[in-house]
Amino acid sequence: MKIENINTLGELIQSGYQSKSIKDELRDNLRAKIIAGLPVFEGVHGFENTVIPELERAILSRHNINLLGLRGQAKTRLARKMIELLDEYIPIVAGSEINDDPLNPISRLAKDIIADKKEATPIAWIHRSERFFEKLATPDVTVADLIGDVDPIKAANLKLSYADDRVIHFGMIPRANRCIFVINELPDLQARIQVALFNILQEGDIQIRGFKVRMPLDMQFVFTANPEDYTNRGSIVTPLKDRIGSQILTHYPETIAIARTITHQESKLDAQQSETVHVPSLAKDLLEQISFEARESEFIDAKSGVSARMSITMYENLVSTAERRALREGSTNTTVRLSDFMGVIPAITGKVELVYEGEQEGAAVVAQHLIGDAIHTFFPAFFPKIEKLERDANSSPYANLLEWFFAETGFELLDDATDTTYQKQLDSIPPLEALLKKYQPDFPQEDKYFLKEFILWGLVEYDKLSKDRVAVGYQFKDLYSNYINKL
Repeated sequence: MKIENINTLGELIQSGYQSKSIKDELRDNLRAKIIAGLPVFEGVHGFENTVIPELERAILSRHNINLLGLRGQAKTRLARKMIELLDEYIPIVAGSEINDDPLNPISRLAKDIIADKKEATPIAWIHRSERFFEKLATPDVTVADLIGDVDPIKAANLKLSYADDRVIHFGMIPRANRCIFVINELPDLQARIQVALFNILQEGDIQIRGFKVRMPLDMQFVFTANPEDYTNRGSIVTPLKDRIGSQILTHYPETIAIARTITHQESKLDAQQSETVHVPSLAKDLLEQISFEARESEFIDAKSGVSARMSITMYENLVSTAERRALREGSTNTTVRLSDFMGVIPAITGKVELVYEGEQEGAAVVAQHLIGDAIHTFFPAFFPKIEKLERDANSSPYANLLEWFFAETGFELLDDATDTTYQKQLDSIPPLEALLKKYQPDFPQEDKYFLKEFILWGLVEYDKLSKDRVAVGYQFKDLYSNYINKL
């Protein structure tokens, strides 16, 4: 019988419907997906061999789960993805505040309705998308918010005394019966509030203002926590940790390729931006490397973490920087330049927690250091490594290029130069073309000007050229002539 034809308890019983707990529901649907070879937790990348197997084991074990990891590690995304393991629809007693199962009611209201109407009890169906509740733990959260309180207005309207349990107004947790309930940043929840969760997790009791209401709530709890919170703001009380079945550690992307996949999936670019701006593959790799450098930087607090959101917002800013230039010059398309990376600095400065030395440097300067570090790391993968002390400078692969800069008074790349002007400027340095032909002959033709500029920035990072910011662009000079000029 189709669910749209099941409107009463009698029809539900006749259909042969069998009740099951939410943990069994998740377990059975996960088993079916694994057996069928279907993907689980689609859209979450980099956890295939680490976090996801542990999460699947926890679901198969019917555990409540704590996802422990630094910010921007897809903890909430994983919790929300668990909705896909629920049955598409489940029946409830129509009018029930706490999603009572018609075959196993737990609230007084549902029991009274069934006792009165028996098989004619009206049934409603709720979709799995309505079975996800989320609460951010903040210091102002109360027991009444989560579990419930006595409602004097309800008592007055129903003309009941406070001794009657029908005056109870249920909080978020009872209303999330038969649902997935997520509490984010659990350590931020006051210890006395965490204590209120003990019986719910273990025995199924809820206690409200002296009422001990035996309600075996059927819930899947998922908690998220940041290790930083354990020292800075609070902690998870030990008895609560003891009642959480599985604690699963999350992590940041382990490779540039995985990080690129996440950024591409999550960045909010429209078709117009994608058509207007071409982003070289090297630019995408460099952008992800900035986040990797940030996680290792001495200026940034490693305990705070560097969110994957930083790469996403950096990518959006990078494309927007190139798009703005194209709009100003009246062009319908353009290519990202390395100098456009200065446009991503605002996406970095607000997302990193600086240590004392970083504060002394300043957030914008630290961001520029990170961009430089990423270029420094990537340079040897494309061109010969530059040694600090070279025995014979004339035998260096970069000798002709450095001589060109020594002979010139200066070379400028302007921020708002048209693509044609930008290409002419780089083509005016013949040794750049020679280096590309020798070491990167198969590099994509449409990206070669980005690679030419990459050489200049790379030589700056290896202290072979100097780079100065001028009002409308960047000026590159021979290192020694620049030093002499300053003297």
